Amino acid sequence: MEPGLSSSPHSPLYTSLLVAGPRIRPLTQIHARIVISTLHRNRSLLTKLLTLIISAGYPLYANRLLPSVPNPDAFLFDSIIRASSRSTLPLHSLHFYLLMLSSSLRPSNYTFTSLLKTCADLSASDLGRILHSHVLAAGFGLDRFVQTSLVVLYSKAGNLIIARKVFNRMPDKSVVVWNALISGYEQNGRAGEAIELFYLMRKKGIEPDDATLAILLSACSQVGDLALGKWLHEHYIQGKNLRLGLVLGSSLLNMYARCGQVAKAREIFDGLEEQNAVSWTAMIAGYGMHGFAEQAMELFERMQLYGPPPNLVTFVAVLSACAHGGMVQQGREAFDSMKFDYNFIPRAEHHVCMVDLYGRAGLLDEAMKFIRDQITGEPEAAVWTALLGACKMHKNFNRAAEIATKLLALEPENPSHHVLLSNIHALAGKMEKVEEIRDFMISRGWRKKTGYSLIEINNVPYMFRMGDTSNLKTVEIYRYLEELICRIREVGYEPMTDSVLHELEEEEREVALRFHSEKLAVAFGLLSTGAGSLIKVVKNLRICGDCHLAIKFISGVTGREIVVRDKHRFHHFRYGLCSCQDYW
Repeated sequence: MEPGLSSSPHSPLYTSLLVAGPRIRPLTQIHARIVISTLHRNRSLLTKLLTLIISAGYPLYANRLLPSVPNPDAFLFDSIIRASSRSTLPLHSLHFYLLMLSSSLRPSNYTFTSLLKTCADLSASDLGRILHSHVLAAGFGLDRFVQTSLVVLYSKAGNLIIARKVFNRMPDKSVVVWNALISGYEQNGRAGEAIELFYLMRKKGIEPDDATLAILLSACSQVGDLALGKWLHEHYIQGKNLRLGLVLGSSLLNMYARCGQVAKAREIFDGLEEQNAVSWTAMIAGYGMHGFAEQAMELFERMQLYGPPPNLVTFVAVLSACAHGGMVQQGREAFDSMKFDYNFIPRAEHHVCMVDLYGRAGLLDEAMKFIRDQITGEPEAAVWTALLGACKMHKNFNRAAEIATKLLALEPENPSHHVLLSNIHALAGKMEKVEEIRDFMISRGWRKKTGYSLIEINNVPYMFRMGDTSNLKTVEIYRYLEELICRIREVGYEPMTDSVLHELEEEEREVALRFHSEKLAVAFGLLSTGAGSLIKVVKNLRICGDCHLAIKFISGVTGREIVVRDKHRFHHFRYGLCSCQDYW
């Protein structure tokens, strides 16, 4: 035996492997030394070498080396499968798993946790389901580590029914598995269920960690649950003196921004010990969604001078703020800066923002020119949707019909495109076309999304739909709303009757304009709160033009501040004006 070449973990050769780490050049040199030594068939040494080669990103090299290992055991395969699952090429872990099975070796729970991690990271839910059957056949269906990996896999893949079934069967649930399922609900637009699961988690006596709080704050952002978001901030973050790191800090400021507290969001932002592009972008987006385009641009300019370099998401936030604020020149400059100053290649979302920027400003020809000159290949459907919306806004029905044809050719099975085209025909007075589209949608079983508005009074949520009569104060609400309509008519309000047609997907046409859910919620809020209290309403769809106009007047005659969050942005109504400057 060559001096110093013992197979002991404390030998110089093994130490050399530890020093080399996942770096391919020194590993090949050590491999050569092993080959010419008496340890060229030492299984433990070769196992360590294989895992480091895979970690270095060379699974094919490892695959060629594997046959030289004498009598490979399950530990070796577990090691290289785990290393593969954590590498930049995780799919190779499945290849090594098949080799393991062909060697008649029995997989362990560690084998499956690594393989399921690979499937979760690759969003390979079909492979994951096959592996799940292998898990059950191998007798690891009740292993808590494997069960946790299955919950993570199904949650990430959006298959929340199976994720919940596995979760419910687990007798011992760590925080990790609770976080996985809560995150799965939040990531798949089911924030309400994420919050319900958090309450169940607390009932079981499990306290949230930083990761849980970040997920929950994001869920609060989705549903506009300011009360819960503030409680999480005060009870856990401040109450337990938690450090506001980048992830938790960004989630907190984003929650306040999306729940209507943009000043509080800025306070959080300014107080962060660490800031990165995510936190800066969240604050810029917060200003933009509230209609504070100038503040968004001021912060962006400060970011360029003193902050971290902006990323592609930052420019989406900036361009969106410009689009909603009517800042066409600033939007052009930001788009050019993205390309020429930062060498970013614009993505579909940037193209959508630019088309929206021009379209909202009524520059439909410039929007078409941008599509021709700046977009290579066939534009995304979202680009044509933005332009179609602009045509509707500016009542350019001929061009709208042309664009709708392109859009329906791209996505003929998307119900929202048919609804949008129906609205355009309605505004143009082509009711026979409206009926054709309605009949077509009925034949496909497509239903219009029902609009509703939420308002919270003394921490109790109340929901209103068009013509709602479920509230105990229904008679009082309707009587007060009638009074409000009379008062605002006296100061210049005239109902926008085309809104009944315009909102075909949100409300039933035969129901009167004044009983839209937004108006009912606002009237209830005014009745239920004292002078000076903020009225905050959350709408699941876009606020209609007539409600927007009426609430502006209502804020003026009552002297109350009213905030409406629709599916696109916030509207701050104060003194008869709106923060969006009627540009949404």
